[in-house]
Amino acid sequence: MACVKLGSKSDSFQKQGQAWFCTSGLPSDVVVEVGEMSFHLHKFPLLSRSGVMERLIAEASQGEEGCVIKLPDIPGGAKTFETVAKFCYGVKLELTAANVVHLRCAAEHLEMTEEYGEGNLISQTENFLNHVVLENWKDSLQALQTCDSILSYAENLDIPKHCIDSLAAKACTEQNLSGWPVVEHGAPLQSPGGSVLWNGISTGARPKSSSLDWWYNDVSILSFPLYKRLILAMESEGVKQEIIAGSLNSYAKKYLPGLNRRQGAAASKNRLLPVGSVALLSEEDQKLLLEEIDHLLPLEKGLVPSNFLFGLLKTARIIRANPACISNLEKRIGLQLDQAALEDLLMPTFLYSMETLYDIDCVSRILDHFLAIDQVAASPGSSDEGQLINSPSLTPITMVAKLIDGYLAEVAPDANLKLPKFQSLAAAVPEYARPLDDGLYRAVDIYLKSHPWLADSERDQLCRLIDCQKLSLEACTHAAQNERLPLRTIIQVLFFEQLQLRTSVAGCLLVSDNLDVSRQAPNEASWTATGVRENQALKVGMDSMRTRVSELEKECSNMRQEIAGLGRVKGSSIWGNVYKKLGLKSQMCGAQEGSVSKQSDRVEKLEKSREKQRKEKKRPTSEE
Repeated sequence: MACVKLGSKSDSFQKQGQAWFCTSGLPSDVVVEVGEMSFHLHKFPLLSRSGVMERLIAEASQGEEGCVIKLPDIPGGAKTFETVAKFCYGVKLELTAANVVHLRCAAEHLEMTEEYGEGNLISQTENFLNHVVLENWKDSLQALQTCDSILSYAENLDIPKHCIDSLAAKACTEQNLSGWPVVEHGAPLQSPGGSVLWNGISTGARPKSSSLDWWYNDVSILSFPLYKRLILAMESEGVKQEIIAGSLNSYAKKYLPGLNRRQGAAASKNRLLPVGSVALLSEEDQKLLLEEIDHLLPLEKGLVPSNFLFGLLKTARIIRANPACISNLEKRIGLQLDQAALEDLLMPTFLYSMETLYDIDCVSRILDHFLAIDQVAASPGSSDEGQLINSPSLTPITMVAKLIDGYLAEVAPDANLKLPKFQSLAAAVPEYARPLDDGLYRAVDIYLKSHPWLADSERDQLCRLIDCQKLSLEACTHAAQNERLPLRTIIQVLFFEQLQLRTSVAGCLLVSDNLDVSRQAPNEASWTATGVRENQALKVGMDSMRTRVSELEKECSNMRQEIAGLGRVKGSSIWGNVYKKLGLKSQMCGAQEGSVSKQSDRVEKLEKSREKQRKEKKRPTSEE
């Protein structure tokens, strides 16, 4: 820390209890009372340096009880006046960034101008502030911190403004020079060792390498009113918004303990300051701090980490912050919900009448904010589903759909989670946002398993959320054997699984034919061992798919026979009655209905054709 030495005499002050005595050999003739401390001094050294002391001594000398002066309002109190008294006596002392603000304000208060001696305390402290402290980042920061206790006096002299302007300018400069070696103190004169000189005295500065977040920990020592002024000044100087956001993140984590609860022991090793170095704020102060930080955070998407925003939201809910602040945080999170993690969404319910373990309503509001912004951002010509699927802008909403499906699977085991709330959140995600419904199927299955008391109608209503056409083969295989699903859903799954397998087999056959043709081409090189192995693996895959198709056909045939055993109306096909009974016909698209109807017709025609062939074979035998 930079300093400058003043005075040349040895220290002749001694403290006895609540009193200071000057042991210069002469008896004291004036007593100065500052708070509970009394200073037994001499008139001449004081009045020769201070206009105020000159007037007060003249007034007190007229009394009969001796010369007693009271200074209740001196900036910095007794400690600062002790240094002022030593300066008046010419005793050796040091001006530092830690005491210069108090001494400058006390000197102004006592009128210690050049009229009362050359090189008086006002000029000495002013020169040190302007030429040393304000040229140095850490000294400027320390001087600004000391303004807190005497802010009104310091404001009259514009000291906080000068310190803040100096700090903001340095932050902006080093931002532009990030990665370059930067001299921390910035003074033009340097000693041969590289440290900065002021009046021939080394200040101890050394060049350092800078990074964008180098000042986060430094400014966190400031009280929030001064920190806020510094952040606003940095913004006006042109410091980047992401750097401002990072500093706010660092400051909030230091003073809002709720933000660090999730980090555990690993994060404690990387604390900004040792435990106990900062006084804990009251709950009311935490509310005010959180609301102010919310106002200062930049609004651009991605500048503030989502986990930090979720941490602010959880803390705001715990300490019961202003509802407007909570709503604003939810909107901020909704703006970049696609960047969130599943664990961020798992926010406990902080209500005494706890209905569910996790706050489903809060997540639903956040999702609504995201969808509203996503709809506004969508172009007018992107309404076609095919265009949406191929659109690069679909990635965020696809990620959000996956996130919500994962969240639904996490909250599904909650026995208190009502079906309408679960169903509403699942249905809020647009259909085009889910390329596959595997995640949704998993969440629904967990919910059905955790709520076995659901009525058949409720189970059927819940399963209508799943689009069986968008299930993978693995999910179809699981669903076809899932006893928790309604029969109608199982039949849908079997049908679409059969279609998928037939499509896959046809594709494999096409690839196999192409491989055979390429092998027979005259200009083609002989097959390599790798090509043969790939072809064999492909044929094995085709065989397994053919086997699965056969199994599905047998399952469909068995189900058809079981349903036929229940009785059927004469003149109607088996599959027609099945779909009517299960309500499947009203739910499937026209193309699916046509496929099922055609499949049923083909089955009946095939049976009639085989019966006719058997009769024709028997005729010649009877004629003979």
